[in-house]
Amino acid sequence: MNILIIGSGPNAIEARSWDRSPFDRIVVINNAWRVRDDWDDMIFPYDFADQNKPARIEPHQRFITEADFVPAQNSMGGFVYAGATMAFTAGYWCLAAFSPQLIGFAGCNMYYPDSGDTHFYGTGTPDPMRDDISLTSLKSCSYRMMAFAGQQGCNLVSLSSGETNLSIPQIDHGAVATYQPEQKLNRHHLKEALKMEQKLDYHTPDGRYWENLERYDRASLEALDQIWMKVFDSDITPDMKPGSAS
Repeated sequence: MNILIIGSGPNAIEARSWDRSPFDRIVVINNAWRVRDDWDDMIFPYDFADQNKPARIEPHQRFITEADFVPAQNSMGGFVYAGATMAFTAGYWCLAAFSPQLIGFAGCNMYYPDSGDTHFYGTGTPDPMRDDISLTSLKSCSYRMMAFAGQQGCNLVSLSSGETNLSIPQIDHGAVATYQPEQKLNRHHLKEALKMEQKLDYHTPDGRYWENLERYDRASLEALDQIWMKVFDSDITPDMKPGSAS
């Protein structure tokens, strides 16, 4: 199974004209249901406003809420380790729900220029840029998700070009069917990272980690980031500058 996840970045609109046939399922995040009407799953957080949801959906379409994605995220370590922003949440939910062979992300670059539109619909809130204990490194979060996917035999790719903080391989959408990964998983560092996560024990069964922030030590999580960033044999994308990226 191949899955397309569409976010709200400015280049999400490119996915409107893409051929559906390489993808068995299309998952849209928040407002991205407006990009194309043949989506299957719409995933959004508890505070996503009702007025921003579609007035009606087709029989094959469904809403994915925290009742669905919190258990999925917890099965892979939880929000503090995974990164509490919807691109990562959608990725982990797809891994848990479908065990796909490939997940392609469009409009999920999490890069916000100093001027111009930040989202395909104009200007919005750059959620991944917020000062949050779960987002100490978007690169580390990307590598972690890619490592978890790799253990399931799933490839993660970004189908959006340009500057990005989603640190996974970027390919053209037309290359999905023939994609072969080049990165190799370093199982020593994978084991090291998972062992540290287990030792820290930063699990939040209800997903609402922000209600107990005193539990978490930023320095420990930043040290964990450094281990996750060694989990592949080579860098996937360069680090972006703070402030101009998310």
